[in-house]
Amino acid sequence: GGSSGIGAATALELARCGARVILATRSARRGEAGPWCPAWDETGNNEVLFMHLDLASLRSVRAFASTFLRQEPQLHLLINNAGVSAGGTTEDGFSLPFQVNHLGHFLLTQLLLERLRSCAPSRVVIVASSAHCAGRLRPESLGRPPSGLFSAFQDYCDSKLANVLHARELATREQGTQVTCYAVHPGFVNTSLFRHAPLWLKPLLLPLAWLLFLDASEGAQVVL
Repeated sequence: GGSSGIGAATALELARCGARVILATRSARRGEAGPWCPAWDETGNNEVLFMHLDLASLRSVRAFASTFLRQEPQLHLLINNAGVSAGGTTEDGFSLPFQVNHLGHFLLTQLLLERLRSCAPSRVVIVASSAHCAGRLRPESLGRPPSGLFSAFQDYCDSKLANVLHARELATREQGTQVTCYAVHPGFVNTSLFRHAPLWLKPLLLPLAWLLFLDASEGAQVVL
């Protein structure tokens, strides 16, 4: 999720610090030449690569992990940042927000976990949200879109609760391995996430976001 929003601002700062950065993003065009390109050039860091990853496809997640493990011997920091709030169903049969926000990241983390262990000390940072407080996970319908007028918002909240539970359980299981795990709430940040808001809500939400919410670089500080 490094092509826009919090992910792009985070990747940019890591590049400024001299890190080798792998931008895992669905869009090759945005990944290779994002809107922050002029600032990117100023870092002088040539160790920045784009690799295709579509979290809405578990097949794509497995392909990315296979390519990464073959090409990259080191992994010290995995930031699970990508997120959507739109409805819909993925090719794997799950709701789009739940798979992109949680299931795709969960599988990716599991596939890369042994590399994180071998490169320890290392860490996993999951960009969650305080919206997890409104989440409700039901095992019998996990990953299926909830019903109701605000189903898309509930789906988003459910995925964020899954993020937090993932971070807590992973942190517990990795005790003693020097792999640490964190779930962070970046604050209310004005990102492209709001493009998925219902049409009737946008006239209310977008002005509020521009006036009161943090910008992407401010939201990235929590992740960093």
